[in-house]
Amino acid sequence: MSRPPITSDSILRWPSRPEGEVLWVHASTTERYMALCDLGNRMKSLRPDLSILVTWDLRIASRPLVDGCDLAVGPAPDDIPIDVRIFLDHWRPDLCIWSGGDLRRGLMRQMGEREIDTLLVDIEVSELPDRTSRWLPDQRRRLLDRFTEIMTPSEHVKSQLLRLGVAPDRIQRTSPLRLSTTPPGCNSDELTHMQSILGSRPIWFSAQTELGDLPTILAAHRSALRLLHRLLLIIAISDEQQLGATRDAIISSGLQLADWDSGEEPDEYTQVLLSSSEDTGLWYRLSPLCLLAGSLTSNSAGQNPLDAAALGSAILHGPGLGTHATLYQRLAEFGAAKQIDGAEDLSQGVLSLSAPDQAAEMALAGWKIVTEGAGMTDHLMDRVQDLLDAREDRHESS
Repeated sequence: MSRPPITSDSILRWPSRPEGEVLWVHASTTERYMALCDLGNRMKSLRPDLSILVTWDLRIASRPLVDGCDLAVGPAPDDIPIDVRIFLDHWRPDLCIWSGGDLRRGLMRQMGEREIDTLLVDIEVSELPDRTSRWLPDQRRRLLDRFTEIMTPSEHVKSQLLRLGVAPDRIQRTSPLRLSTTPPGCNSDELTHMQSILGSRPIWFSAQTELGDLPTILAAHRSALRLLHRLLLIIAISDEQQLGATRDAIISSGLQLADWDSGEEPDEYTQVLLSSSEDTGLWYRLSPLCLLAGSLTSNSAGQNPLDAAALGSAILHGPGLGTHATLYQRLAEFGAAKQIDGAEDLSQGVLSLSAPDQAAEMALAGWKIVTEGAGMTDHLMDRVQDLLDAREDRHESS
């Protein structure tokens, strides 16, 4: 699959190159796109003048709206010398991170001529370049040698690269490139205070709740209360403009409500605690079980589950996963998340996971998923910092 060559019209649609450093990241899958934008967001907190230029593979059908990628300009240029030259002349990247395969000889040759470091990351066996002809000299090593460093989660890929003659010190075996998270914080005094108030009460939390979710959630809670009389539901509503309507709906349902944003605290008789999403970090830490709302219908946008997993909460969700489907699939495979369908299924999920050992087992599995992405992100950030610092030093001394 290819795209038309770069024309003067397409260049006119590009914004001007920003001042300061430009980190070019290329994503070959939606998951890598999200992970690289997350990396870019973190890098900008360390280097305020850094801008993130992102390109992607044409096979990516839809791109999620995520923070971090300032300049989403479209697919990378085809490996045509004039297209590559126009692209590099305009953007003048200081560093490139290329994820996955579809490696391009012409692009890498021009990157080398301009002394632009390029990191090849997360490449799998199926993405390694094929030999073009058994009758001609193998050109793959020349292509791979143009990368400053190659990072792969696959021992088989590492072995293949070594057989091709790539220097061992330029190959790193790393964990996969995954979206990581910096979970929301909370006030430690408030956390201690609420822990003393709630004691050993069973709790579940509905995060980023939409008004349309309420009938299902409240019906499930009422059903679960028949067996767990002290069960407390904490609802964080996604749209603060809907707090009043949400409060009215809970009161109309007959459940005993405390309104956190109005200064009310739960007592022994409180069945629902209502909050805006501002204190999500507090509720995740208090609740061993959460429902990631906004997912209860198949066409829902869903929400990123990693904050919940990072803060030790077992996860329930509906069928609407949006662009986070791959993450939920991995969580489910590890036993960290469970899909529910309807109020009765949600009620059964809440009851079964109210057993502390069940929720703790799921939470531990979720933590493993979170740490899987964090290690690679931290390593890649350190390497990007080193290479950008070295480039800056070279320019200052020249």
